[in-house]
Amino acid sequence: MIDLKLFEKMREKEALKGVRVLSITRIIYGPWAATLLALMGAEVIHFEFPGSGDILIRGVSPGGSFPRGLSPGMMCANANKYHIAVDIRHPKGKKIVEELVATSDVLMENFKAGTFDKWGIGYNQLKEINPGLIYVSMQGFGNWGSLSHRPSYDAYAQGITGLAEITGFPEAIPLKSQAWIGDFLSGTVAAYLTLVALYYRNKTGRGQFIDLSQAEVLVRAMDWTWIYMDLTGKNRERTGNRDVAVVPSLIAKAKDGFVAISAFEKKEYMALCEAMGAEDLKGYADYHKRHENMNAIYERIENWASQRSVEEIEKMAIEFGFSASKVMNSKDIYEDIHYNSRSAVWKFIDPLWDDLTYPNPLANLEKTPARIKWSIRPVGFDNEHVLTRILGYTEEEIEELYREKVIGKWDERFPATSPPPGWDGKKGLFY
Repeated sequence: MIDLKLFEKMREKEALKGVRVLSITRIIYGPWAATLLALMGAEVIHFEFPGSGDILIRGVSPGGSFPRGLSPGMMCANANKYHIAVDIRHPKGKKIVEELVATSDVLMENFKAGTFDKWGIGYNQLKEINPGLIYVSMQGFGNWGSLSHRPSYDAYAQGITGLAEITGFPEAIPLKSQAWIGDFLSGTVAAYLTLVALYYRNKTGRGQFIDLSQAEVLVRAMDWTWIYMDLTGKNRERTGNRDVAVVPSLIAKAKDGFVAISAFEKKEYMALCEAMGAEDLKGYADYHKRHENMNAIYERIENWASQRSVEEIEKMAIEFGFSASKVMNSKDIYEDIHYNSRSAVWKFIDPLWDDLTYPNPLANLEKTPARIKWSIRPVGFDNEHVLTRILGYTEEEIEELYREKVIGKWDERFPATSPPPGWDGKKGLFY
């Protein structure tokens, strides 16, 4: 059993302590938005359906394997949440949502547009219960518009927004980012908008509906792409590892790996030329001249880097005064002294899964630091905690909900839904 007093002690410095969030979300986009709030101390109650839970992400793992019975796909977007399994389509499941809404600050959902209205738990229905509710609806294309009926996944979003079109090399096909950037960036924006709405409610007492389109987040994130098209009528082209706005900034092949090199400021550019012994390139130090001679500059840097090791280039960068770094892999990051010293590699003891490592919670605030306290939980693992401690249900009432299949727990037939093998029935429980 978890020592609740210990966790309450940890919460004393949490910025969002006292904020309750209902996360009725799936896959990455929605769960990540709620996780960002949970890392800052919000009490997040994460809903799944009984049995398989969010099988769309619990069943996702590179290569189809589930080390230690865990899904890296789900872990990366979930932490610090209470996991309950409720059939919210059932009248009694809907009642549980309504009872929690009455004492909650935020509800987040990312189901197909109109789904929650059909189930009787849309914003217009729930605001009658709690006028101060902030209702965050995260869709691929928003809740209205000609594309609003379409589902959206990360690769689809990268394609339909044009992000893939500008990514990759000129002679190759459009390239999808391997990271789920559409989901994580959109979830981050959702968390930001939620905090804005909380601030507004603090001033006015009024909740509101937030409509967020994943596609529109990616469109906005593509820096100067659309402004350039508007001003010139030209599409942005793929330029591979060369930046055509910040020159020079590139990833080049060295003798023993790849290296990222940047020398944008004039003094950095001159330093790089000095390191390369390229006296003739110093004449292109002015910004406009670098652009006029961009291809020649990049070709010289690439040729120079190809004849040196990554370590040699890194040492020269320090000696002369430009930026260069090995293109690091995940193992490099995991073992790196700098990242470990700053807890950017966050190693902790999970109450259920023991030792785990996550990326940094990204909030090194002096007074209210973020922290990861626990990882994902099995399907329905916190049913009793939520229903008893928050809603005041009796053991008999909870048993009846189990019998009627309104609530449930994990199904071991589905991967990464269950506690660890050999679980004693107590370890990691809050209740």
